[in-house]
Amino acid sequence: MDLHPAALGTKQDHPLKDRGSLQVSPHCGSVTEVSAAAQHTCTKHLTFPLLSVTLLVSFGSSMLYGYNLAVVNSPAVYIKAFYNATWSRRYGHGLAPGPLTLLYSLTVSIFALGGLVGSLLVGVLVERYGRNGALSRSALLVLLAGGFMGFSRELESPEMVIIGRSITGLHSGICLSVVPLYLGEIAPKNLRGFLGLMPSIFICLGIFFAQVLGLPELLGKDRFWPLFLSVVVVPTSLQLLLLHCFPESPRYLLIERNDVCGATKALRRFLGTPDVQDVIEEMKEEQQSLSSVEMVSVWQLLRDRSVRWQTLSVAVVNAGMQLSGIDAIWFYTNTIFENAGIPVSQIPYTTVGTGAIEIVAGLIGCFTIEKLGRRPLIITGFCAMGICSAGITASLLLQTTLPWMRYISVACVVGIIAGFCMGPAGVPFLMTAELFTQSHRPAAYIVGGFLNWLCNFTVGFVFPFLQMSAGAFCYLVFCGICLLVALYVYFIIPETKNKTFMEISHIFATRRSFLSIPDHRIGMMKFDGYGALESSSVEGSGSSLP
Repeated sequence: MDLHPAALGTKQDHPLKDRGSLQVSPHCGSVTEVSAAAQHTCTKHLTFPLLSVTLLVSFGSSMLYGYNLAVVNSPAVYIKAFYNATWSRRYGHGLAPGPLTLLYSLTVSIFALGGLVGSLLVGVLVERYGRNGALSRSALLVLLAGGFMGFSRELESPEMVIIGRSITGLHSGICLSVVPLYLGEIAPKNLRGFLGLMPSIFICLGIFFAQVLGLPELLGKDRFWPLFLSVVVVPTSLQLLLLHCFPESPRYLLIERNDVCGATKALRRFLGTPDVQDVIEEMKEEQQSLSSVEMVSVWQLLRDRSVRWQTLSVAVVNAGMQLSGIDAIWFYTNTIFENAGIPVSQIPYTTVGTGAIEIVAGLIGCFTIEKLGRRPLIITGFCAMGICSAGITASLLLQTTLPWMRYISVACVVGIIAGFCMGPAGVPFLMTAELFTQSHRPAAYIVGGFLNWLCNFTVGFVFPFLQMSAGAFCYLVFCGICLLVALYVYFIIPETKNKTFMEISHIFATRRSFLSIPDHRIGMMKFDGYGALESSSVEGSGSSLP
């Protein structure tokens, strides 16, 4: 796939270049100097507009990703029956088991392929329409997809189900990057972690709602499956109605559009105070550092040595998020519960219980991230997943001789899901926003999103073959990946809690100079309370990689 700047629609003439001095127009209100106490206050409190827009975009966009991941599990039998009956009416004979399974697998996997394509469109959309504008326009895709899936049975068209699934994937591919990008830019630095993890909670809620609505007592019946698939139009319609009430990202307005008046108004709305001078100055500092830099394309990002460590870090955490085996665990959950002796009729309700655990774990991560930081959550999460993956392998091997090991396997499944939702489910998207400045951030989200969706599709495609060839040992592969990602984060990625984007950029500038320092001057030191590579002799040097 061509990732040349022209292919991504990157503008070469951009407001980041050739800026003059910034002036606030009189009708904006003057941006006056404020005291240190006032500066602290304006970035301290969670305001109603900040919380409202976070809940709105998480409910109307992020939740749909989780819902569409799980929605096809419950009505699988009914969808296959519809495909078979339609094929029989068209051609006079039903589908053989092999082609029928292939058609259903296409229905499931086309969602990931649509997401992969959507992730590549993020850079064009956020540059042309802004963060808020991209979310509003992409919501129209869900209405279109809901129409396709909702009327598919009436029109006797399996193709409409597949097309609808691909369009929902396209929407999720866009929003999975744009939502954390938007929230990361509007949130004060002391609330960036809390608001940044909110979408991951709603992803878990989406999975939970799909599991609950899929119960036989609700929409888990043959006549309701088209409605079950198209319910996504409800939260999207609410977002379409209300999102225009909230302003665009102030950072986008000031740094990319040079709209100081609009940025000031947006900041005052989000922060709930007229004293926004400290935030404006921080944005101006970033803008001045980018005054001779245009918005970079993906190709330029990959070739830029000054952000080599940031790009590698985004690639590792986003790929590790999917290669951790969480999708394989969800795939194998019913079988593990059945082997543990849970009656088949009760397994759907047990699965709903795991969905509730996801939400609780996500809430724990959301409410502790600003206290503990990003690194402890993601490191602990990956370590827990790695240990529990090894536990599943051991329990599957020993459960024939030790029957009680079946319950260990259930506990390990719960541990993997909880560990994932507590950190790895949301922190990678937050880190992508925090590790880059404005000029590189959209391209970084394209790289992270592309790898995320590619690995998602790869695990779903490869896991059945891996399971057939390696048996219970296949989970040791996921164990190794989880532990390697945890080690990478521990040694390479610094803590970003309560730091501005420019401060984080300076940390990596210091890190880059590490390679050019003689060995006797380099040591392992504690970085913000955790073991990260650092050299005491290069603080603030900022030299680039050779």
